[in-house]
Amino acid sequence: MVGAFEEHRSLLTGVAYRMLGSVADAEDVVQEAWLRWAAADRGEVREIRAYLVRITTRLAIDRLRHLQSRRESYVGPWLPEPLATSYTSTPSDAAERAVLAESVSFAVLVVLESLSPLERAVFVLREAFGFSYAEIAGTLDRAEPAVRQLAARARKHVDARTPRYDVDPVQRQQLTEGFLAAAGGGDLAGLMALLAPDACLVGDSGGKSRAPLRIIASADKVGRFLIGAARKPVADMSYRMVELNGGPAVLVLSGGRPDTVFQADVRDGRIHCVYILRNPDKLASIAV
Repeated sequence: MVGAFEEHRSLLTGVAYRMLGSVADAEDVVQEAWLRWAAADRGEVREIRAYLVRITTRLAIDRLRHLQSRRESYVGPWLPEPLATSYTSTPSDAAERAVLAESVSFAVLVVLESLSPLERAVFVLREAFGFSYAEIAGTLDRAEPAVRQLAARARKHVDARTPRYDVDPVQRQQLTEGFLAAAGGGDLAGLMALLAPDACLVGDSGGKSRAPLRIIASADKVGRFLIGAARKPVADMSYRMVELNGGPAVLVLSGGRPDTVFQADVRDGRIHCVYILRNPDKLASIAV
């Protein structure tokens, strides 16, 4: 019984995280799925994987509806809780790796927040994990034509706000390192050369630390904000390059504890958005 569940734990956690954008909430949902599985009548379970995904997805939908009401009163912009990944270094299929990395990116998860819970479930199961429409229909107890409509609507919505680009992991790493060097060195010209003209900056503090309470738009404003922030370093500061949500990120430490995460959204060789995460509750899960 335990072995059967553990065999699918990674899949279940992946579904729950993409549904909720929170490591802690995803873990809670998977734990609840385990309790449901432990109490289930095995004689009525025809396919374990489908059964566990169905339980997890439905629990995540219920949790998401609760979270959405709380996020309406969130202080400042909302970003997902960062997830440690290793997609850029895992020797697996490159196309599959790219899909998985895109599905947990800050840019995509932020857009998924604007979908209905059902649209988000269909998008996650179809786009990130390749479930068939028939499988998703069974999971959500919906007719297959209705699932296809939900999938088309969700894909159109995501594509309109986060166009797909082939991003070279090496180039993204180089741009992130260049961004760090320019911002840390007070090199505004160098930073501007890396930013797209319409670049933006999204900061998430949840009102619990210093970060912009509104999205900053335009390369000039983003560059000047970053240079100004670099002149006010945190106490006992150090930093390291890590991989979060499918891409390189800068983890700033204060006294050895996570203080800030910087991540750049790269397209066409330029940085189009800088994400800054400073909510201490969301940084607590990052291993240092």
